[in-house]
Amino acid sequence: MDKADYSYALFFGHLAIEKILKAIYAARFEAHAPPIHNLVKLAKDVGVVLDEPRTEALITVTAFNIEARYPDMKRAFRQKCTPEYTQRQMTMIKELFGWLRSHLP
Repeated sequence: MDKADYSYALFFGHLAIEKILKAIYAARFEAHAPPIHNLVKLAKDVGVVLDEPRTEALITVTAFNIEARYPDMKRAFRQKCTPEYTQRQMTMIKELFGWLRSHLP
């Protein structure tokens, strides 16, 4: 965010959510989490109960992984990542992270 590279900020936000879900998986099952990036699937795999707003938020954040990685999608994604849009999404990511953190033992 400080460097104004908003698409990468959102990409790293996705990684943070993915990694905390995988930490929950490892803690609950004492095994490596599956090598996937779909946050809704990871949440369901670890038994986190999702309401509709959190499901939608995880779907949105999952897209940041896809859109930031693939060249044909990257240009359109970068245009969407205004400072205002990115700040709203980062606020959502921080809320999700805090909520997921409460699921760690």
